[in-house]
Amino acid sequence: MTRVLTLLGATGSIGASTLDLVRRNRDEWQIEALTAQCSAAELAALAIEFGAKLAVVGDEACLPELREALGNSGIEAAGGRAALVEAAARPADMTVAAIVGCAGLAPVMAAVERGGTIALANKEALVSAGEVLMQAVAKHGATLLPTDSEHNAIFQCLNGNRIEDVAKITLTASGGPLRTWTQAQLDAATPAEAVAHPNWSMGAKISVDSATMMNKGLEYIEAYHLFPVGLDRLGIVIHPQSVIHSMVEFRDRSTLAQLGPSDMRVPIASCLAWPQRMETPLAPLDLAAIGALTFFPPDEDRFPATRLAREAIQAGGSAPAILNAANEVAVAAFLAGQIRFTRIAAVVEETLARNNDAPRPTSLEEVLAVDHSGRMQAMSLLETNALV
Repeated sequence: MTRVLTLLGATGSIGASTLDLVRRNRDEWQIEALTAQCSAAELAALAIEFGAKLAVVGDEACLPELREALGNSGIEAAGGRAALVEAAARPADMTVAAIVGCAGLAPVMAAVERGGTIALANKEALVSAGEVLMQAVAKHGATLLPTDSEHNAIFQCLNGNRIEDVAKITLTASGGPLRTWTQAQLDAATPAEAVAHPNWSMGAKISVDSATMMNKGLEYIEAYHLFPVGLDRLGIVIHPQSVIHSMVEFRDRSTLAQLGPSDMRVPIASCLAWPQRMETPLAPLDLAAIGALTFFPPDEDRFPATRLAREAIQAGGSAPAILNAANEVAVAAFLAGQIRFTRIAAVVEETLARNNDAPRPTSLEEVLAVDHSGRMQAMSLLETNALV
């Protein structure tokens, strides 16, 4: 049976992996809509290849180029934030939400309010708007399928088990490219060194987040909302080989782990085929060739991001959204050569301290207002060189 798919963020890494799987199973999918921030020529080529009904660019200035690239294909073209929301609101059997940043919040909410099935690859939806989003999921009967490798691993381990029987959920982390560096080396780390992840091929921002361990901090917050076991039953362990993607321990002391290649097509395939399975083009996992799996506790002195995320969960309210906003500003400043690597976490911590009385957001609009405020505060810190 053919299913209808909308892909929000078609030209990014998650979008490319999703379309690779769809390309290999063309008879099973009909594409309703594809979106991108701009990349008009690439988006048009994908829309034509997959026979999409609608192509949308988030940047309305790119719309003329998109229309020209689509030519006489008959594919509808649209641009702007409202068009992204409209694309997400269209009927579809599954929506893959892979728009990066807070630009993805409104489209995700539109898909949720439609009561759809959403393969969620947008971190901000749960980090910044976790309480608001999960309330909407419950209200509208939507289904969230986590696409992050760690959360998808937990989702798979929980299959057929009761959340009440969970004793502990452990997120695994590679530790990033700077895991063994001294404090002095971290102070001097360059953007090129921070983005050189040993296991995963990712964009610059998420690669820096992996190097600072903020990526795991954000996943910590996501897990808190996705799997309601309480903060005391969530943990992190460093696992440099990135073979075990996460683990769930149950009250009988059985622990289930999901293992697989370091390739996002594995968790994406899990979502696309759910509740069944589908083929992927990846080689089987060869544990004998890997030889050994090692584990270490996180070092929150050198990498304080996971502590900051835990404290943001404990503070609740607007704190997670402010943490995320400040981190995006700080990472951008680091990539631009404006601050040192170790100042990323410092900017986040000081921004949180200056916003500890911000109100709890109760709507998407209030989440976006908190996000804007957090960004302005972080930028102000950078402009005054308060933490450089």
